[in-house]
Amino acid sequence: MSNPFVRIVEPLDPKQPLKKFFNLSKLEDVRYARLPFSIRVLLEAAIRNCDEFLVKKGDVENILSWKEVQHKNVEVPFKPARVILQDFTGVPAVVDFAAMRDAVKKLGGDPEKINPICPADLVIDHSIQVDFNRRSDSLQKNQDLEFERNKERFEFLKWGSQAFKNMRIIPPGSGIIHQVNLEYLARVVMDQDGYYYPDSVVGTDSHTTMIDGLGVLGWGVGGIEAEAVMLGQPISMVLPEVVGYKLLGNPQPLVTSTDIVLTITKHLRQVGVVGKFVEFFGPGVAQLSIADRATIANMCPEYGATAAYFPVDDISIGYLIQTGRDKEKVMCTKKYLEAVGMLRDFKNSSQDPDFTQVVELDLHTVVPCCSGPKRPQDKVAVSDMKKDFETCLGAKQGFKGFQIAPDRHNNVVKFNFEGCDFELGHGSVVIAAITSCTNTSNPSVMLGAGLLAKKAVEAGLTVKPYIKTSLSPGSGVVTYYLRESGVMSYLSQLGFDVVGYGCMTCIGNSGPLPESVVEAITQGDLVAVGVLSGNRNFEGRVHPNTRANYLASPPLVIAYAIAGTIRIDFEKEPLGINASGKKIFLKDIWPTRNDIQAVERQFVIPGMFKEVYQKIETVNESWNALDAPSDKLYTWNPKSTYIKSPPFFDGLTLALQTPKTIEEAYVLLSFGDSVTTDHISPAGNIARNSPAARYLTSRGLTPREFNSYGSRRGNDAVMARGTFANIRLVNKFIDKQGPQTVHFPSGETLDVFDAAERYKQAGHPLIVLAGKEYGAGSSRDWAAKGPFLLGVKAVLAESYERIHRSNLVGMGVIPLQYLPGEDAGTLGLTGRERYTIIIPEKLKPQMNVQIKLDTGKTFHAIMRFDTDVELTYFHNGGILNYMIRKMAS
Repeated sequence: MSNPFVRIVEPLDPKQPLKKFFNLSKLEDVRYARLPFSIRVLLEAAIRNCDEFLVKKGDVENILSWKEVQHKNVEVPFKPARVILQDFTGVPAVVDFAAMRDAVKKLGGDPEKINPICPADLVIDHSIQVDFNRRSDSLQKNQDLEFERNKERFEFLKWGSQAFKNMRIIPPGSGIIHQVNLEYLARVVMDQDGYYYPDSVVGTDSHTTMIDGLGVLGWGVGGIEAEAVMLGQPISMVLPEVVGYKLLGNPQPLVTSTDIVLTITKHLRQVGVVGKFVEFFGPGVAQLSIADRATIANMCPEYGATAAYFPVDDISIGYLIQTGRDKEKVMCTKKYLEAVGMLRDFKNSSQDPDFTQVVELDLHTVVPCCSGPKRPQDKVAVSDMKKDFETCLGAKQGFKGFQIAPDRHNNVVKFNFEGCDFELGHGSVVIAAITSCTNTSNPSVMLGAGLLAKKAVEAGLTVKPYIKTSLSPGSGVVTYYLRESGVMSYLSQLGFDVVGYGCMTCIGNSGPLPESVVEAITQGDLVAVGVLSGNRNFEGRVHPNTRANYLASPPLVIAYAIAGTIRIDFEKEPLGINASGKKIFLKDIWPTRNDIQAVERQFVIPGMFKEVYQKIETVNESWNALDAPSDKLYTWNPKSTYIKSPPFFDGLTLALQTPKTIEEAYVLLSFGDSVTTDHISPAGNIARNSPAARYLTSRGLTPREFNSYGSRRGNDAVMARGTFANIRLVNKFIDKQGPQTVHFPSGETLDVFDAAERYKQAGHPLIVLAGKEYGAGSSRDWAAKGPFLLGVKAVLAESYERIHRSNLVGMGVIPLQYLPGEDAGTLGLTGRERYTIIIPEKLKPQMNVQIKLDTGKTFHAIMRFDTDVELTYFHNGGILNYMIRKMAS
């Protein structure tokens, strides 16, 4: 059927009649001008894609009526302009596509129908690790090791880029996905198939929201959901509430964008924005650069919102020119946005739209701060860091506590490193990493770090040699301007050499610490510290031996590295004493905002971006030399420990199976609050005593060859064994941290995988009990796939992180939620009961279902299938099964 809104299509430029757009101003509907700018993007996509099948005229009406229907759980479809993936999530996506082609062929369909329709970019940035640091050849050595470990994965991805249309691969060594997206991939306005329309993106990484800072609406989705979007399916979403976040005033001279985002993260966690859009407005926005806005948008998952949108303004347009985008295309972008009423002037309050609620922040009230020691929302003013850490030392075990006995707070352990004697104590810094797209995309904080390093070296300050320092820029542009501005040599003198272009320490690819340091930490049971300019610091994520981890701006990372401890009051205590005996305080070497801006204006120029990005797809010779098969169906290698055909589609038929009641399920694990996807499916090192290690050893690998869980997401046998394998897992059935549980039929304490295998062999279904925010953290599809393979049929939690709930739905695992005011405690659940979950024949979104226990107790829970589309996926056994049946028939 033709689009019912074709009447508002017109050329943007009469001289180019074939270049058209849907002119939303021609709707002549007063509601449009009152819509939040983020909702206008959803509206345009609905109008442009309206076919009365996947997208209906009623959906357009619902979006136009956003103000009235935003609280009514109304479902609308959204077709984003493109998809972006990183390699940890991209490899399993390509594995799924390859396996889906096999399944479609077995069902008699055309396997080449499994092919991306929506354009997709895959950036390889998650594989490189900090194996080498503090040496001039660290970058080359780490990249060589990356290829040695991941050659098989990279060959597979190269096959995928050739076998599937519409999929572009950005090779390793190019940068971090979200920074590459910001500086290069983002269009702001698409020019495709004869139409102009707003750029929008979903990504298989939760920090996809970073692109919201440029005015491109984007957010993270599960890998499973992204695969459906790539195959042409719209996202089915509940029309969100939009919180207006009004920024006022100017930041103080010593405040960085990192301080601002950590302040906003804590504030919005308190406001409560889970499942909502946040849209920034007010005169304070005009004081922020695009890099500052991108930093704030990047940490959207940490404050819990779906998106953190900064509408496009003239500063956004200027950024496109600064980063070397084609000037003629940029002018078309501005013209289009003006025509459809999507170009913002933040100083003009008459443009302010309606919001669900408005909260404010005066930027002048922001002070320098960090976040930690275990969560990104736990902001601590730098002036309070010493006192706060010492309080945490003795506090009860928890997000702000380590439960160290008071008489042990000042214990020290002596150790020898490279022939010199040193001491470690609680609070000693052992990792200092300038890392992550959150900050390395921002020239102001990177140049600030460089200028601070210069002043520190000139003042005679040094960093202790055992501290693992590293600098992993998000793109080659960063190295370019650090080198051209003359600060790179000073960073190197303090140990901050470039170690790679990728996520590295931020995702746990921090590499090994020196053995003598590890022994000292273990001997003293010390709370050692990692300081990083990243976006996440959950337990066990950064490094197994750093129990406390703080997020900080790049200049503060260097400051704490020089101090060597988190237990310092910078206002009262010196960073160090130079060779002349002079005390050097942080204030003596901290660069002013004017100093930084002067250097930025001189050295961050369009030519740098053009030079770096024009060769991004061809510059890596190791990638160019890879030999990949050319077959359209992948030839699986049974000897591979990286790439394996998954069992998700084994036995799949065209006929649907009726969902059945879950009978007499055992509880595999019982959790408290804030269990993250890092707990469920870790990305870091594979412990030598783990089920995954035993499997890899049985395949002839040595521990040196294990690599990380993240790198092995293309192999379900490793990932199933790695599910719930985080060493910091807290299971209520066990009295200590660790990846174990109780197998109730035998009473034995076993590794989680081994217990699940016993249950599976006996034919027992499993469930998981959890508290609030189950599945917080990264958008990790294996956090749903892994439990599915362990035999988990349902999760019963107090609340869910948005993406993880979607991933559970995508795998056919039922997300159950306690009724308001109820939880395991109020219901008297111990987790040792057996649970029968009654699944009625006729299901509807968010219906209550009955749960019966073997004790005779009965209660109800909400079945969190939020839309009719999600119920369709459930009836099919998951979203991928649905897509296979659709393509095969």
